Amino acid sequence: MTGHLATLRDEGLASSSAARAISAVRGLHRFAVRERLVAQDVAADVHPPAPPRRLPRALDTDQVERLLAVPAADNPLGLRDRALLEFLYGTGARISEAVGADIDDLQLGADSAATLRGKGGRTRLVPVGGYARTALQAYLVRARPTLAEAGRGTPAIFLNARGGRLSRQSAWTVLHRCATAAGLPVDGPHAVSPHTLRHSYATHLLDGGADVRVVQELLGHASVTTTQVYTLVTVERLREVYATSHPRAR
Repeated sequence: MTGHLATLRDEGLASSSAARAISAVRGLHRFAVRERLVAQDVAADVHPPAPPRRLPRALDTDQVERLLAVPAADNPLGLRDRALLEFLYGTGARISEAVGADIDDLQLGADSAATLRGKGGRTRLVPVGGYARTALQAYLVRARPTLAEAGRGTPAIFLNARGGRLSRQSAWTVLHRCATAAGLPVDGPHAVSPHTLRHSYATHLLDGGADVRVVQELLGHASVTTTQVYTLVTVERLREVYATSHPRAR
């Protein structure tokens, strides 16, 4: 069995394909033991290869700037879209946390902050940066009252054209449309998704020297292990820079 697994590796088979092959062989051996065709299951202790860890994909700062510059600032929906994107990138909020946030969850003063309700009912207070604060203030003053006229007084920060709470799907559509206009991928493995801005938020904080445990608190991760995957992204980026910049790297 171990020899078979080694052969699969030597042939360059993907981990997922090798895992399926090993699973089939293990199933055959279990059947043989159950039917008393053999006395011992020699495959019981052979485990399929673990799939490679997929690193979160983050935009670089230039790509983020292009994305955030797309929404128009001369109409209510454009102001809302800009505020939404700035909020997502400026707070690291999950899309569900952003559309679930209410007006009372915002503190837009000298020390601006937002209360986010995350997984497992956990809440956290995160700072709101200057760009996000400016975009939110413009939206709340110049756009939200107009959108709210069509609704029934929902307390949500982000409203749809009918005055109701913006849905996750609608927020995803906003991001998809803006990413397309910014020339960013919207299909395939590098496609921009609502979580892309959260990934970018975390990666850029770590690139800037933030402590991983501070980033853990900002993201609302229950375990620092979840956050540490972003440190792998920054290490990978360092390797890329080294490989392309250092004269002895080639």
